[in-house]
This record gives sequence, C-alpha cells and structure tokens, in this order.
Amino acid sequence: MAIQRMDNALIVVEDLDAVIAFFVELGMELEGKGPLEWQGAERVIGLENVRQDVAMLRIPGATGGIELAKFHAPQPITPEPKDAPANTLGLRRVMFAVDDIDDVVARLRAHGAELVGELVQFENIYRLCYVRGPEGIVVGLAEQLN
Repeated sequence: MAIQRMDNALIVVEDLDAVIAFFVELGMELEGKGPLEWQGAERVIGLENVRQDVAMLRIPGATGGIELAKFHAPQPITPEPKDAPANTLGLRRVMFAVDDIDDVVARLRAHGAELVGELVQFENIYRLCYVRGPEGIVVGLAEQLN
C-alpha cells in the first residue's frame, strides 16, 4: 500500500477573503468558495453543530493545493503565541517553488506579508525565504538557480 498523492493542506482562518487574496497573489487559483453543507464533515472532523465556509485553491497545472476553512461554529481556537517561531511543535509552513522570488516577495508585501528571517542563497542551488502572511501563515519560497 502506497500513498497516491497529496490532495491539500488545511488552514483554518478568520479572514477568508484576505487569505484567499494572499494565495492568489502567490499564483494559486481559486477553485471554489462557499459554505460546507455536507453533514458528514462533522463526523470526519469530530465536531458537532459545525457551520463553516471553505475555499479550495490549486496550483495551476499541478496536483495538490490549499483548503481554507472559516468556522462560524463552533468558535475557532487561537493558538498561543499567535506568531509562533519556527521551532514551535506542529505544522509550521508550506513551501512553494517560484520563478522569481524577489517579485513574489514584493507582491506578497502588498498583502501585508513580511519576511520571517532573511532571503538567503543556499550554495548555487536555491534562494530561499520564509514569509509570514495574513493571520500568521508562514509560506516558504524557493527559487531554483540555473
């Protein structure tokens, strides 16, 4: 038995539209957005009386994506600290390969993003950085060098 693919990663957010705009600016495509009306979802996620809106974003021409969820009920729980450092247990970031890291960082800054550390070069292979976007979401960016 083997894994077939990774379909998506879920990020629970408060401001669905702001986070959608951030990932669209990164280059993802909004596949769909609306209320999740499937009652089976409660059984899957182990919560009762769920009301949520979801958005699916995909990487153009590739498999995998990001699912965003805004819970209206039950109330979402805010982790502490809000902008957790890189050594905090749990999922810390998602990484994307990009063509022009300087351009991507500049465009994401228009959506309130900030560098977590520095933009650095790893040997003659990659330029890398972490960007903290809306709601503290950390995205890794990697530009492969020729």
